[in-house]
Amino acid sequence: MAYQAPQQQGYGYCDSYFVENHDDDDGLFARAAAQREQVRHSNKLKQKSMAEDLSRNTRDEYLGDILNHMEHMEGETMPDIHSIEIQTEIQWFMRPYLLDFLLEAHHAFQLLPETLHLAVNLLDRYCSRRVVYKRHYQLVGCASLLIAAKYGDRKERVPTIRELRSMCCGLYDDDMFTQMEWHVLQTLNWVVGHPTVTTFQQVALTGAACDPELEHLTWYLSEIALYHKEFIPVRPSMMARSALALARCILGRQQPPFDSWTSVYDPQVVLNLSNYIAQPSAALLRKYSSPHLSGVSNVTASFLQRQAALAQQAAQQVAQAAAAESRAMEMQQQAAVHAQNHYLTPQTPQKPGYMPVPVGVLTPPITPDKDSYYAKASYGVAQPFPPRAGACTPTPPPSAEQLQQMNLARSYHQPSQLMQ
Repeated sequence: MAYQAPQQQGYGYCDSYFVENHDDDDGLFARAAAQREQVRHSNKLKQKSMAEDLSRNTRDEYLGDILNHMEHMEGETMPDIHSIEIQTEIQWFMRPYLLDFLLEAHHAFQLLPETLHLAVNLLDRYCSRRVVYKRHYQLVGCASLLIAAKYGDRKERVPTIRELRSMCCGLYDDDMFTQMEWHVLQTLNWVVGHPTVTTFQQVALTGAACDPELEHLTWYLSEIALYHKEFIPVRPSMMARSALALARCILGRQQPPFDSWTSVYDPQVVLNLSNYIAQPSAALLRKYSSPHLSGVSNVTASFLQRQAALAQQAAQQVAQAAAAESRAMEMQQQAAVHAQNHYLTPQTPQKPGYMPVPVGVLTPPITPDKDSYYAKASYGVAQPFPPRAGACTPTPPPSAEQLQQMNLARSYHQPSQLMQ
């Protein structure tokens, strides 16, 4: 049984009550609470939809101006790679170790992706203008990460100096972090804002359908580029579009239309990125193998294995074709040598158009003259020679003159008739 306070005149509805029995058949208060929660949820969805519509309209109206300003600012805040190369103590092989440390710190504090890119930009810009000692290189990286987190990340996630000091194993004092932070800002003339790669990626992916796997793979490729000096002079807008094109190729996604801003990328940057994705950093592999980042490092490894299998298959086909061609050429050479040797062997000259006689056919006899064509029998009657087996040429019949001569010769050889 549920107790409900009586409604008095002049007082509003009160939803507080004492529940004495949970077996309330009516369920009046529970249904009312569920209805209020449903209405509140529907109102939140309507507000969110209205906000998205307003944001979309504003974005379509000012997108061109925003892109122009971002491209102008990226040109103003680009580091100089030639100034970094003339550093006396800092070498390029130290960069991956420092970036692994910054990547671990960035992942431990759960900072935004653009915070890491902004920190690396501040680090490179500072190294372009100041001489940095080897013992202070990690301190400059920590100060850059602290400035980037204060500039664009959430306040509760900004690392403290004590946390950074513990991550550096107490190598620097607290005052050194503060002094280096101030010195970096003074060197950069307090110009911290920089349109990062992730900012341009958000602009490129705004009009497309939501694809978290594609977005995470683009982050992965752009963070691989941070480790190599070839990508320092590349502008973030071009790096974002090139990484996005390579990510679409790896995942088998459809490329954007050729007349859009997203479709313009640098093929050389894509080629360089494809050469470096086979050997990423171990810290980067661990970070992007997690499920909340879609495991894109494992997806990339599977793609590379398939490409290697296809390349091996193509190489085998090429080798087989080359072997078949070499065998054909060898047979042609053997045939040419055989023909040359056959031409040098002494042979019986033959008439043109000579046809060889089949085996077993006898040579036709020479046609006899006059009476030698017939033979005399013992009973006095001339008989022709029996045909020879295998004779090919038939004997033509005798003419009238030949018959007359033959009769005269027959009468001459019969003495009994002459005596009568």
